[in-house]
Amino acid sequence: MQLVLTSPLLLDAYAQGLFPMAHSVDSPYLHWVCPEERGQLSITDIHIPKSLAKDIRREKIGGAYYEIRIDTAFDAVIDACAAMTETRPESWINGQITDAFKQLHRDGHAHSVECWVDNALVGGLYGLKIGGAFCGESMFSRHTNASKVCLIHLCARLWMGGYSVLDTQFTNEHLEQFGVYEIPHEDYLKTLHAHMGDEVDFLLSGKNEDEVIGRYMQMRSGA
Repeated sequence: MQLVLTSPLLLDAYAQGLFPMAHSVDSPYLHWVCPEERGQLSITDIHIPKSLAKDIRREKIGGAYYEIRIDTAFDAVIDACAAMTETRPESWINGQITDAFKQLHRDGHAHSVECWVDNALVGGLYGLKIGGAFCGESMFSRHTNASKVCLIHLCARLWMGGYSVLDTQFTNEHLEQFGVYEIPHEDYLKTLHAHMGDEVDFLLSGKNEDEVIGRYMQMRSGA
């Protein structure tokens, strides 16, 4: 089905538990997806492998110091997520989806978490916020653990910002290491709608990333 994606249409669709996918990166056709079982991650209790926790404490991946930035290169993040690589020969993110999400970002509804090493973008993720939920769309990595570090920083930001839902849409082997689980579509909608009116803050103005991740890791350790 050929759709014209607009910000109001996408926000309404996500509020109903729907999201678009393309047949391929080059296909102009989209279809709405509504999984019977919805992938979720716990914001407060996401499983963090010991080696990854060590990387976060040291702020190093693969022996290199990294920096986490928010919304400084949204377009580059979604373009990298859509790009086909040797390990990802297919993509469901076509030009219409990238254009629509770039507009959602300009409208303040979509955000990126980015990992930088030596001033180069080496990993990141992006997603859509709707009420007290953050719908993770995709992630990419060009450096050891770059996207994983972004995911934990995302959880820290969602926790501090008052979010209640981290939606992954599906489950996969990559997310299994973080404790991804599934809930029925009906339960997902009930939870989503229960938090649609939540007062949340993704940008956390006035707080730097070290403070955000530091307080989150302290919370998890019970300190």
